[in-house]
Amino acid sequence: MKKLLSKKAAFFVLSGLLVVGACNKSPYPDYESKEDGLYYKFYKHNEHGKKALQEGDMLKLSMICKNSKDSITFDSRKFAPGSFGFQYSKSTFGNQFMKALAMMAVGDSASFVITADSIFNKNLPAEQIPPFVEKGTMLTLNFKVDTILTKEEVQKEQAKQMEEYKVVMEMRKNEEPKILAKYLEENSIKVKPTKTGLYFIETLKGKGKAPQDGEAIRVSYTGRFINGEVFDTSDEETAKQAGVFNERRKPYGPVEFVIGKLIPGMNEGLKMMKPGSKAKMIIPSEIAYGNGQGMMEPYATLIFDVEFLEYSPSK
Repeated sequence: MKKLLSKKAAFFVLSGLLVVGACNKSPYPDYESKEDGLYYKFYKHNEHGKKALQEGDMLKLSMICKNSKDSITFDSRKFAPGSFGFQYSKSTFGNQFMKALAMMAVGDSASFVITADSIFNKNLPAEQIPPFVEKGTMLTLNFKVDTILTKEEVQKEQAKQMEEYKVVMEMRKNEEPKILAKYLEENSIKVKPTKTGLYFIETLKGKGKAPQDGEAIRVSYTGRFINGEVFDTSDEETAKQAGVFNERRKPYGPVEFVIGKLIPGMNEGLKMMKPGSKAKMIIPSEIAYGNGQGMMEPYATLIFDVEFLEYSPSK
């Protein structure tokens, strides 16, 4: 499924380009110029070909940015293999950039030298314009246009993608119970789930009072996907062995959790533990991250090994 580059994503892509943009001096050999200072050179051009002229039209293209030393500082083919979609909108970027896109037809390839500050809408609040965007900074942008879709065609494609996405999500949702059942069978897990679907397996009994909502406790834990892949842990050695070690997280060690501020399955499981206890929690997506969040894939059952160390001091 091809992805369309959103306006927000495109804004940050172009912001990144400007960091490495360098000043060039005019004139530019072999380039023609517009009155507004837009310099262009076509390698292939069909003057009567299909162009993007209306708000919402979509150009599917590849883009390469070069600095004054002719070094490539950005290549869209690495960002999105093949062509990515860039929506034509006069309100998103500056006049020169949109004029450059409007000059191109399907199959065209061209190079443009434009001022960096022209890429950004003059009406943007000052705080939204990167501080490194200075007047006079020039960028060389090379475009190759593969396809141009009208606004109506874009809407149809997006609707199609949404339907495809829904089908994939439904498949994943239906597969989760089967994958979980297989895991339970292969690991000889006979414990019955709670009403919410949590599988709680106590491996070491603790003593004392079970925590309640709002209380802080200290725990050690390791979280895995149902295929055994570790995605998070409080143990440094486990993190290194699993390839998820994060230098910025140091020091590793016991973590403080506040009951009620975690995913529902974890909140429920921790309230079944007492200080000194250890447990394995098998948490279906319905009481975890549902249809996905961040690094968590849609409809993923999570497995946590947790040791409840102690109540944290009251704050």
